[in-house]
Amino acid sequence: MAPLGEKSDASGEVIVAEVGKRPISTIVIIIAMQTEALPVVNKLQLTEQSNSLFPPGVPWVRYYGTYKDLHINLIWPGKDSVLGVDSVGTISASLVTYAAIQVLQPDLIINAGTAGGFKAKGASIGDVFIASDCAFHDRRIPIPVFDLYGVGLRKAFEAPNLIQELNLKVGKLSTGDSLDMTPHDESSIIANDATVKDMEGAAIAYVADLLKVPAIFIKAVTDIVDGEKPTAEEFLQNLAAVTAALDEAVAQVIAFINGKSLSEL
Repeated sequence: MAPLGEKSDASGEVIVAEVGKRPISTIVIIIAMQTEALPVVNKLQLTEQSNSLFPPGVPWVRYYGTYKDLHINLIWPGKDSVLGVDSVGTISASLVTYAAIQVLQPDLIINAGTAGGFKAKGASIGDVFIASDCAFHDRRIPIPVFDLYGVGLRKAFEAPNLIQELNLKVGKLSTGDSLDMTPHDESSIIANDATVKDMEGAAIAYVADLLKVPAIFIKAVTDIVDGEKPTAEEFLQNLAAVTAALDEAVAQVIAFINGKSLSEL
């Protein structure tokens, strides 16, 4: 992502914004699944908005409230209108992120959720990671330069003080639209040097970078991708317990952020 507080105008001049120096005021938290979102909603005592800020017909749900000096907005993409399942994946994540930034003008985005982890990279069930980088593993375009565009590598916002204070693990995140992992995906994930994999992060990172809003990614490990158990089985088995670890981590991150500027994170 662009250096903190900097963006280029039409003439190419770099403008230094004051947002990096003043206390953070508005945060948007994006969580893909209702099971992951509701514990955070309850933990932060957020209220569901009755009249949506978003276009008519979309299933996106906003919860809002305050934590000390922070205005908190949690956006859940809602249920698919046809099949009734959580609207997971990169398309919903991209749309929700773009709309939330346009409507709410946040100082910071937090993408929180569960993820698969790789034991070869030191991940265990229940571990909570802060992503240092986000990239895609299923956008294969074997043409020079387009191949790099497909990977779509983005740096997450660096928050060394937050990581040190909360003693959180750091790892690279790889994103794709499938829960399972094909051999092609595996080779791409290895090339991405990823510790965790999800279905939203890199899409949110792309939109956040496009609109120059810093983003932090908090991922809790539900399943070991390079383990012996089937991914779907292990994910469902551990979802409830790992979600509890996730919502505790999100609450700790919010508490740490309160009263601080971006540059103090």
